[in-house]
Amino acid sequence: MATKLRRRVRECGIGIGVTDTGEQNSITDVPGVSVGHETLIRGAGKLVPGQGPVRTGVTIILPHEGNLYEEKLRAGVHVQNGAGELTGSLEIMEWGILETPIALTNTLNIGLVHDAIVHYMLEENKDVGDHARVFLPVVGECDDSYLNDIRGRHVKLEHVLKAIKAADRKVMEGSVGAGTECPHWVLKRG
Repeated sequence: MATKLRRRVRECGIGIGVTDTGEQNSITDVPGVSVGHETLIRGAGKLVPGQGPVRTGVTIILPHEGNLYEEKLRAGVHVQNGAGELTGSLEIMEWGILETPIALTNTLNIGLVHDAIVHYMLEENKDVGDHARVFLPVVGECDDSYLNDIRGRHVKLEHVLKAIKAADRKVMEGSVGAGTECPHWVLKRG
């Protein structure tokens, strides 16, 4: 939902492209897609590595409402600049399938969020690794180290699970989840 303080470019009368937007002008205009965020904001002042201030989070995209492992989707990956990490991208490029939620978080939380998606998928699919083949989670990163105590690796399992549970067709926009921002006065380095 766009706020009154910050309007979308289309709300200013500027059209981009030739295709009309959906009702929400969002990824959730695609039937079945939902998005969830968990936003972590704690502390202010001087940076104390491993403690804070914390301005980060995790965003989860669920591409449909069913079991992603059982109902895989056709997918593709395009690398624009080659400077970001995207786990699971080789499986998508080679096999053309997506079988897990898509997660976004900060650079140093990639491994933690990857592990949380594994936990979630194993809970949802009890036969994986026993009678069914394994899966590769898809986790993308953004570097929020200039906004946040990235060394603290503050996103944990419970945050990922909350974001999955919070996934909805009505998408929160702005400084939320993996897009959490930090006002310049909150974080002081040095």
